[in-house]
Amino acid sequence: MADNNSLPVGESLQVQLPDQIVTVQILVIIFLCINLLLIITFFTKECFYTTTRYILFAVTLLSDSFLLLMSNILVIFTQFYITIQVWVCIIICVVVLVYVTVTPVTLTAMTLERYVAICMPLRHGELCSTRNTIHCILIIHGLSSVPCIVILSTFFVSASLSFYKQYQLCSVELFLLYIWQQHLRSAIYQFQFLIMCIILVFCYVKIMKVAKAASGEDKKSTKKGLRTVVLHGFQLLLCLIQLWCPFIEAPLLQISFSLFNNVRYGNYIMFFLAPRCLSPLIYGLRDEVFFNALKYYASFGLYKTNII
Repeated sequence: MADNNSLPVGESLQVQLPDQIVTVQILVIIFLCINLLLIITFFTKECFYTTTRYILFAVTLLSDSFLLLMSNILVIFTQFYITIQVWVCIIICVVVLVYVTVTPVTLTAMTLERYVAICMPLRHGELCSTRNTIHCILIIHGLSSVPCIVILSTFFVSASLSFYKQYQLCSVELFLLYIWQQHLRSAIYQFQFLIMCIILVFCYVKIMKVAKAASGEDKKSTKKGLRTVVLHGFQLLLCLIQLWCPFIEAPLLQISFSLFNNVRYGNYIMFFLAPRCLSPLIYGLRDEVFFNALKYYASFGLYKTNII
């Protein structure tokens, strides 16, 4: 939503209808509570915070939580037409710009981890050590910061010093003063997602070959890894469509504001909130070890399992 704010300032009061904003708040609270429960579960067992795939899973949870929280602040500001100084808006948008990319990049890293585990099992322990995972997280945040650095750099060289003290409705589009800046932002995101899609397809093909040659338990485990890669691909697709939403919404504003508002609300739910709730489903429910631990702590110890 933060990235799709293409309305003129005078129409910002009507970005969301009252029932729609209430629905968004309910969904955000539910997702944040689920993420909090999963994060607490992550820190309860040593095998979680010493295993690469669980560590990366926790990174996606924290990333999604930060993004949901900050983007929701922007939604509320837009709904009630709350203006803030531009320099404060920059701080909020830095978080949004960085963490809107952290989750898809982390999903790509998780796909590579599954590729190593299935196709290079003898080297998995060496390549996916805790030390290397920490380095991977730093690389993820470095790559995710590239669009933010480019967008803000072009803004800093274009805006006057007095502009930073002005009160404006906070939005990422506030920093795109010229049309070429919008095209540059779009090009960077599209290039990043193209690379991620290539990596995902490569891993899928390699794991598919191993799945065909495997048998017994190995075949079952490989097919499960293959399904995980497919789900990661679906998440990446939703994140990619999110980047196209402003181009879809802009022409509708000239046709009908009501149509524009409904399409924009649907885009926010499907392509912003939905991808952020898939990670808990993929690892929080599909992974047997994590799911049993989650049930144990969610039930305050009433659910017993031999895994705990």
